Amino acid sequence: MDPHSWSLHWEVLLTIGVLAAAYFWSQRRCPAGSTRRVAFDVAVILLLAVYITPLHTIALHYLLSAHLLQNVVTAEWAPGLVVFALAPPLAQHLERFRAVRLLTHPLVALPLWLGTYFVWHVPPIYDAALEQSGWLLDLEHLTYFLAGVLMWWPVVQGRYSDGVKALYLFAAFVLAAPLGLLLALLPRPIYDFYRTAPQLWGLSDRTDQEIAGVTMAVEQALVFFAVFAYFMLRFLRTEHIAGVFSESSR
Repeated sequence: MDPHSWSLHWEVLLTIGVLAAAYFWSQRRCPAGSTRRVAFDVAVILLLAVYITPLHTIALHYLLSAHLLQNVVTAEWAPGLVVFALAPPLAQHLERFRAVRLLTHPLVALPLWLGTYFVWHVPPIYDAALEQSGWLLDLEHLTYFLAGVLMWWPVVQGRYSDGVKALYLFAAFVLAAPLGLLLALLPRPIYDFYRTAPQLWGLSDRTDQEIAGVTMAVEQALVFFAVFAYFMLRFLRTEHIAGVFSESSR
């Protein structure tokens, strides 16, 4: 298949369309601010960029690094933006449901996200999804997105202290980082699908895997550390102010 070809799969367009329709319906009942609406627009643009452009073709037929970029957008960037795009009153309303409270609890959401990431990257499962390029691959991407929504919820919409959020993000980075590092350091390609795939841009299978692992590790370090630093600074600032008031009241 031509690596420059676009991929207009109906199931992808339908899924993104349903997501957009659900969000626009929510805006009629509980409007969000302009910044949150822009965040949703960016999430949709990112999803379209990795699923209908030539990047999708390259990911499914040529390069592991392109597929991992697609997974990162699906499991981390887009879900985080979608969760942020929800108006807080709507998020609070959803948390009235016991299932939502359970699934978005930090001790549930983070293991589910990590488990989803690691299970789908087991070589036989990863290869099977790519070889079929059908319902199993769609299931992989859907579970990535849903697990990403759950993972980001305690940080963006959860009513936890800044210190708890910072600790949660630190744990997410530390526990997720080994996957990217492992891919970068392994001496040989571990996915048979990409080992037999046509080479693109002169990249060998091993170089492609190294780029994929390094990109994943660096991306997670930047994203998680940036959000971790934000909440840690807020936590330290709050503690400092509390300390000042405590001293002044003596």
